[in-house]
Amino acid sequence: MIKKFLNLGLQPLANQYQKKPVKLSVEKGQLYNLNIFFNTKSKLVSISKRIPSEKMFNSKYPYRSSMSHTMRTSFKNLSKKIKKKFKPNLLLEIGSNDGALIKNFKKENVIGVEPCKNLARITKKNGYLTYDKYWNFDLATKIKKKFNSVDIIYSANTLTHISDLNTVFKSIKYLLSENGIIIIEDPSLLECLKKNSYDQFYNEHIYLFSAIAVKNLLNNFGFEIFDIENLSTHGGSLRYYIKRTSYKKQKISYRVNNQIKKEIKFGLHKFETYKKFSINTLRSKKNLLQILNKIKKDKKKILGYGATAKAVTVLNYCNIDKDLISNFTDTTPEKIDNYMPGKNIKILRYNKDILKNYDYVFLGAWNFKKEIMRKEKKYIKNGLKFITHIPYPKLIN
Repeated sequence: MIKKFLNLGLQPLANQYQKKPVKLSVEKGQLYNLNIFFNTKSKLVSISKRIPSEKMFNSKYPYRSSMSHTMRTSFKNLSKKIKKKFKPNLLLEIGSNDGALIKNFKKENVIGVEPCKNLARITKKNGYLTYDKYWNFDLATKIKKKFNSVDIIYSANTLTHISDLNTVFKSIKYLLSENGIIIIEDPSLLECLKKNSYDQFYNEHIYLFSAIAVKNLLNNFGFEIFDIENLSTHGGSLRYYIKRTSYKKQKISYRVNNQIKKEIKFGLHKFETYKKFSINTLRSKKNLLQILNKIKKDKKKILGYGATAKAVTVLNYCNIDKDLISNFTDTTPEKIDNYMPGKNIKILRYNKDILKNYDYVFLGAWNFKKEIMRKEKKYIKNGLKFITHIPYPKLIN
């Protein structure tokens, strides 16, 4: 049974930044109701409204992995591990973005799959074979005809974006070599609930995975998890190492059972846990607005730091506009001088002096908090206060 536990209200497409202030409407398909559901049988958590992929991932997609030092480092370290432990002749990445991972491999050893043509152009220009297509069985068939099979299929923060998971794994199974490895990393549902990070939910995040749900899903395709790593990226992620159940030489790590035990202890298999999360989300909204309105009353200015998709969820759920947060700042070229979807807050180009003009900073990119705090330590020493809503709304100094 599929049961609703959270309503985040009317939301815009989180990565469709506006070139000018515009009032979005439901009638024009610019806003949708963001409801979150729990499947009591499969234990999958998902959003109800499925936006067509072509509308979300196109030639103007603004997120670029390489813009973050944290993500560049994570991908570089993983590439070293893959080379050392698995020694693949051929690796395929589903959702290769601007090449943050594949650039760490020799060009003849990797294949990129990236439907956002503006991002695929970057890796193509750098000499990497990149299919600017959506991952499906037709594409897997095309690649199989050319390469026969691949040793590793990797995907970071992409499979949760694809509605039809059956086709995803059917296509992977068809292309992967008999002893091949699948590596998937995505935001952790356990960390989301522990941190009360309701902003992990937006139109692109169709699913939020737990190890429990991934295990159930893989059972349908003859795959199993043999290792799990906990990562700090994206506010807490899980990296799953997956093999065919028939491949017995690869032993299953104790970490798999440990993660599932942690999730069961927290209650990720029970609907009641999600109802509590819903209550915590509403409380977070009220407390954040209390902080922002107090600052407004004191006639102080707030800057949003990181014009992220997560921040779009927060702004629209909490009804925060430019009266409360004057501007956002970001380093991503595709976002600069545009406006936050739904709330029309202008995004300014980041520079080292921009924080001088504001009294408080709201962490839109709270998942890069450590990186930001290191970068802005001069302002923090001078008394600048940061605002976060994770794990609960508070001031940081």
